[in-house]
Amino acid sequence: MPLLVLGGPDTSGPGKPQYDDGTIVIPAADPDEPLRKEVSVALADRYLSDGSKAWSLSKNCVSCHTNGAYLTLRSPLTPWLGMPDAGARDFFVGELQRLRAAQPDSLQKGTKPAQAIYLAAGLAEWDQSVTKGLSPETISALELMFSLQLPEGSWASLDCWPPYESDAWHLATVAARAAGSAPGWLDSASGKNHQRQLGRLQIYLMEQKPPHDYGATLLLLASTRMSGIVDTARKQELIDMILGHQRADGGWSIRTFARPESWGRGNRAEKLRAEPGADDPQSDGHQTGLALVALHEAGVLPDDPRLRRGIDWLRSHQQQSGRWWTRSLNTDTYHFITYSGTAYPLLALGLYGELPLAR
Repeated sequence: MPLLVLGGPDTSGPGKPQYDDGTIVIPAADPDEPLRKEVSVALADRYLSDGSKAWSLSKNCVSCHTNGAYLTLRSPLTPWLGMPDAGARDFFVGELQRLRAAQPDSLQKGTKPAQAIYLAAGLAEWDQSVTKGLSPETISALELMFSLQLPEGSWASLDCWPPYESDAWHLATVAARAAGSAPGWLDSASGKNHQRQLGRLQIYLMEQKPPHDYGATLLLLASTRMSGIVDTARKQELIDMILGHQRADGGWSIRTFARPESWGRGNRAEKLRAEPGADDPQSDGHQTGLALVALHEAGVLPDDPRLRRGIDWLRSHQQQSGRWWTRSLNTDTYHFITYSGTAYPLLALGLYGELPLAR
């Protein structure tokens, strides 16, 4: 049955707003927020759009967890939700121009490599899903991305903020999806000029061991856009691994996909071990949505009973505000992972035939 329930956002919630640019204020994410009886696609989509705008206007940077997630995950939702906010792409183009004008050495510092990768990935997904043609901006973003690649095939990472900026592996998988998603880029003159860098990236993903099962999930997702990085046997191993993490309630928990010490430098291990329910973590929106998207793109039949149980979990766990709760792996303040923890479920619902097509 189509999932479309309209209603106003719930503005309650403890603590600091999750997003606040002075005009857009999104309340704090709250694990105790009541659940909706029916899924509201409109509220979830509004949350994604407003969160992305608020972050861009207040922070003036590309972030993996918010506006980066918006372009990479909202663009593929175009068949069901219509065109994403064009202003989000405009912001990315402006950031691309700013980074290209910066001193090359400065782009290897801090979060700049991650920003460059998410610029390329977001613009590539827009080209593939919205305009369905390779744009000059995406070509330029991929050029910038590969100019920052390290000799071993990956990119510099701060290794500090799981899951998005906790290791170079994560960045490499997003880079692979960026290159593979840009329509026709791999066969274009620009793509062919980067055969050496592409080869290094493929070898890195083929020969390096993922740091944890979360990284292995990203490898499966990347392999659906860039061929040759996993063979048939490895693909099935990855599928079985993800299915093996499914919880009794039908969902998945990001906390079962890595030991606390395995995230980045392990600097969040103490926090994660001290969490309530650490020995038996609850399913969450981010990992349930991600698992379902990865399994669908890998070709697992959508009528598989295990996947239908996952969809049922999503249908019954949206909060009144339109979000799906996911507790941060970093601090208990903003819980920004709730953002992708809402985008992935929406994309999963679309891929599994649970959303009406846009008119």
